[in-house]
Amino acid sequence: MTSRILAVLAATTALVAAAPALADHHMASDGQAAALTAPEIQFTQWELDNGLTVIAIPDPSTATVMTSLWYEVGSKNDPEGKSGFAHLFEHILSRKTQNMRYNLIYDLTADVGGTRNASTGSDRTNYFEIVPAEYLETMLWTHRERMAFPVVDDEVFDNERAVVKEELRTRVLAPPYGIFSRFVIPENAYDDLPQRRPGIGSIEDLDNATLEDARAFHNAYYGPDTATLIVAGNFDMANLRSLVDEYFADIPRRENPVDVTIATREDRRTEARFVTAHAPNVPLPIIGTIWQTPEITDPADPALEVLAAILGRGENSRFYSALVEPGLAVQSTQYASSGEEGGMFASYAIVNPDADREAIRAVMDAEIARVRSEPVTPAELAEAKNELIAASLRSRETASGRAFELGEALVSTGDPRAADKRLAAIANVTAEDVMRVASEWLTEQSRTEITYERGEHDPAEYANPEPMPQFVTLPEAIGPVYSVLPEDQREAPPGPGSAPTVARPEMMQRTLANGVDIIAAQTGDVPIATMTVLLPGGSASDPRAKSGLANFAVDLAQKGTANRTANEIAARLESLGASIGGSARSDGTVLSLTAPVGNMEAAGEIFADILRNANYPAGELERERARTIDSLQVSLSYPGSLAGMVLRPVIYGDAPYGSIAGGTPESLAAITRDDLLTHRQRYWHPAEAEVIVSGGIAPEQSFALVENLLGDWTVSTPPPPAIADPAGEAQPVRTVVIDLPDAGQSAVLLAGRGPTRAQGDYFPLLLANAVLGGGSSGRLFEEIRTKRGLSYGSYSSIGSLVDDPVLTASAQTAHETVPEVVEVMLSTFGGMGETPLADDLLDRRRLYLQGGYARSLETSSGFNGIVADLLAQGIDPAEVSNYADNLQGVTAQAASTAAQSYFDPEGLTVIVVGDASQFIDDLRAIRPNVEVIPASELDLFDPQVPMNGG
Repeated sequence: MTSRILAVLAATTALVAAAPALADHHMASDGQAAALTAPEIQFTQWELDNGLTVIAIPDPSTATVMTSLWYEVGSKNDPEGKSGFAHLFEHILSRKTQNMRYNLIYDLTADVGGTRNASTGSDRTNYFEIVPAEYLETMLWTHRERMAFPVVDDEVFDNERAVVKEELRTRVLAPPYGIFSRFVIPENAYDDLPQRRPGIGSIEDLDNATLEDARAFHNAYYGPDTATLIVAGNFDMANLRSLVDEYFADIPRRENPVDVTIATREDRRTEARFVTAHAPNVPLPIIGTIWQTPEITDPADPALEVLAAILGRGENSRFYSALVEPGLAVQSTQYASSGEEGGMFASYAIVNPDADREAIRAVMDAEIARVRSEPVTPAELAEAKNELIAASLRSRETASGRAFELGEALVSTGDPRAADKRLAAIANVTAEDVMRVASEWLTEQSRTEITYERGEHDPAEYANPEPMPQFVTLPEAIGPVYSVLPEDQREAPPGPGSAPTVARPEMMQRTLANGVDIIAAQTGDVPIATMTVLLPGGSASDPRAKSGLANFAVDLAQKGTANRTANEIAARLESLGASIGGSARSDGTVLSLTAPVGNMEAAGEIFADILRNANYPAGELERERARTIDSLQVSLSYPGSLAGMVLRPVIYGDAPYGSIAGGTPESLAAITRDDLLTHRQRYWHPAEAEVIVSGGIAPEQSFALVENLLGDWTVSTPPPPAIADPAGEAQPVRTVVIDLPDAGQSAVLLAGRGPTRAQGDYFPLLLANAVLGGGSSGRLFEEIRTKRGLSYGSYSSIGSLVDDPVLTASAQTAHETVPEVVEVMLSTFGGMGETPLADDLLDRRRLYLQGGYARSLETSSGFNGIVADLLAQGIDPAEVSNYADNLQGVTAQAASTAAQSYFDPEGLTVIVVGDASQFIDDLRAIRPNVEVIPASELDLFDPQVPMNGG
């Protein structure tokens, strides 16, 4: 896979994992953090006669199991003239089989409280599900069906091709830097390898693909002899072996196989290249450099990864210090991307529009020259290693995380122990290794310099000068063509087995003498922990003219205290493998620390210092203000982001909730250092602080930790009063269009007000909303994506607020299909109140909600997030254990009544951000009172301004 092995781990879901304790994490005698280690991935492996590899990762501490099938076919195997085909086929294979009607796989997972997905990389395609452990056999049956009896027909092919085209528009063409990352970089990072083509393909290639191509692709590449089945979670090993034999042993190897191996390797470039590319929706330019690097198994790979961390990981990295801190760049990115046949090293920056580009280029070149000629310092080397190993530790907190890490390493190297070997190799990298690989691979003559800026998009201007190689042409498909059997002839999926009994972690509470409330729970055994502090004073406390104040106070808190500078804070945290983050939600401020348990106290000292003493140095404030405003300008070019900003003032008007949490360029410019200090001193108050600690740490240890860090925290001012009437009066129903002509796609939002968690109709509406827009089994998804292919997805949600939370539904679509999407969304909302909801449907949706909730509770970050959400809404945290019971108490009548009350289309505001010229007339036919305002004239201080539009 061309992406870093760990890149996909952020998408893994949460399961509690049992693992050996870490090695000693005490500080070394020289003051540097001791080297971290991560527990090895424990697994059992065997192979069937037909070539299927099986890997089992047992974890009896979780109530779930993950089944994942990894095929050694990825986008590098796309046929000639068919870029994006492996990804398209990933979509196709998820839909129908001989015994599974269209999208039954969604129902078999979501309706029992599970989740599923699939993804395509350069080196592999994987399909996975996480379900209650008793449904292991059901999921293995689905994988058998998709491997042996897939239905590839016109319905599946046409629908999924339309969906993939919408995904391309949503994820590549609409974002301002999508074309840069998905087209410009790969086109110029490779000359001869198939990774040069975009993995998602192009509209032209997708249009040229045929149904017969899809059948040939499956015939050529998909079989047990190209697959690895990884099962992780709670299961009996003997039963798993029996089930694997039953469902997979009789599937034959590919009858007419095509070799998945790519023999080509890149020739080392000997002459520098210079590329300029344009796109119409680029808010700030990018300048950067890429280099070709060797395959992932090359001895240079670990040192290249450490080098990338030294240059660009965290705020103590070289490029952050050289570019972002001085205000030359808004953001700096460096990464080493490795794959089976080769990789690349990328270094680029989103530049400050007022900075001199040549000066920025000179700084970047100087930093690269320095790592080629001078050894990195021992502190830099140790910090980079700990950051990389801590990231792996966080992923290994869960069984699914371990499965993903093992799987990614396996498909790129052929070695199931490669993930552990990678960490061992990183730990052994020396300063001399880093300098050597920089000198060998990041040379002047092999670089490609890229500039990406606003303008008309023309692929020819960034085309690689090397001719595009010819790639594989697949033989015609052979063998049977399957169709879905008549219902009375289909084999039914096997039912559930016995559910394991798993102890739920005990939540304990304590209050310190200064009023700090503590909630602690041990949610796992992997030694990583999260400490979250909830404070009053969220964005609802912001003066409208200084919206973003509460969030800015969080963002800048790590930029200095009375005791430490910003650089000292960043250096210490990163050396410990720790991270601090936070944000201002509407009803409060949240700050969190995540660190290895052995380093929790050392990292906690910095965390406590920030809470108590953040002093917002003037120089740091001005740098961060400029950078934040520049970043905000980037967000304003995203249709979805801009729609979200418009939502609050339109729904809440001049009330406190109408403030833009992240601020606007004008409001951020108005915030002073005194504003920040006053906010912190008023709202960051120990008597109102609520601390949550969870992870692989015992409650008594958590209590002692918080007592030591915050037990003597006192302030002289009284606690702040609660914000009065934060939601204000209900606002008029409106249809607002923000005209953003250069947007690659349009964003559509429907919004109204919903009930609070404390109201009696909250859980009935929550259940009804799961029917409407809960995941890929929701009606919005079914109507907009599955049936019509108008969007990559459409979902709905209920906010978490003390007063009148916002109810929203969203979708992104092509500009010309906005009216159809709006009409379908309104119709779907209306249909919810017209027909009573059936008991069996609601039972399935209960399980869907309960499953997601339970998975979140099994990780430290998930547990803390749920408890903090309850506390922010004024709900007893003990309710964390009553979620399933509250859902079970909802009757079909109550859910139907809630749907009638809150899903009335006449009561919903519609917000659209996109190129109005392509849809405005048809939209007016649906919603006559449309208000249109150019994005350049939008005033987010005044929610009534759009009413003055044409």
